[in-house]
Amino acid sequence: MKCIETKNAVGHVLCHDLTQIIKDQYKGARFQKGHVVQPEDIPVLLSMGKEHLYVWEMTEGMVHENDAAERLLALCANDHMERSAVKEGKIELTAACDGLFRVDSQRLLAVNSGDEVMIATRKGNTAVRKGDKLAGMRVIPLVIREEVLHAAEQAAGDTPLLELLPYVKKTAAIVATGSEVKKGLIQDTFTPVVREKLAAYGIETIEVVYSGDGVEAVRDAVLAMRERKPDLILCTGGMSVDPDDNTPGGIRAAGARIVTYGAPVLPGAMFLLGYFPDGTAVMGLPGCVMYAGATIFDLILPRVAAGVEVTRSDIASLGEGGLCLGCKPCHYPDCPFGR
Repeated sequence: MKCIETKNAVGHVLCHDLTQIIKDQYKGARFQKGHVVQPEDIPVLLSMGKEHLYVWEMTEGMVHENDAAERLLALCANDHMERSAVKEGKIELTAACDGLFRVDSQRLLAVNSGDEVMIATRKGNTAVRKGDKLAGMRVIPLVIREEVLHAAEQAAGDTPLLELLPYVKKTAAIVATGSEVKKGLIQDTFTPVVREKLAAYGIETIEVVYSGDGVEAVRDAVLAMRERKPDLILCTGGMSVDPDDNTPGGIRAAGARIVTYGAPVLPGAMFLLGYFPDGTAVMGLPGCVMYAGATIFDLILPRVAAGVEVTRSDIASLGEGGLCLGCKPCHYPDCPFGR
């Protein structure tokens, strides 16, 4: 650092906080460490008795924290995101719409493994609402070497680390299985839960059909719903391994390509996901969706609603963190499984 006359300080960076005291009115840091002196600051500084200032010597090859934060922002910002102003070397990103937030985890790790830079995000593949905070970024020192910042940029690559995908699926059909429901022996308490969860993502339930039991009955009901051309089809119940639980067989018989029958998530292990040749998603929902606050359905639905095709590898990766801790009340989707 160096000491210069205040009148010559415009554009220089302060090395420490400068306190202003106005009797019976104010006492605090009028200018904070890292502040870049502006022309309008000079009269204020002089009125504070600061005729000389200690400032950083911005030598060639050094980047101020505010400028460095802008460069880190460039590695992250993408469509449907809003940025904050830079404040004390930090910038934050928030969601400009509801959608599925995604992170390129490997490249983010590569950036954060370097020296003196940090980018913190919320967990990827989670549902966010408009206004939710997505990420924050800054460098650790007040000034950073250009080569360190360049290394972070190289690690990040040429495409944004973050992505926010608006929900694009708008309609769904529900096949409610079980002869006891079709015959009216018990009330259908499953469908209202599914309707509500779909509505949270802007998805309208255009029809509900009661198929009864049997592979053929489920198959025919699914095919009938295919004629309505919904964006996704949901089959409720009949997902266990009992001989009379024929929902998986009915979905397969309807021509769906099964991605998975079973998932490393509790509650929700007996979940089924498949796709028809035209890309329409079909799910078999286990009974836990009816009564548990958060299940496998809540982890997969945002991805499907955003038009992301879910793979078997995606399902397998849910095992770590796939155990619901039973927190009450359930805070999903802001914090998956209440954590």
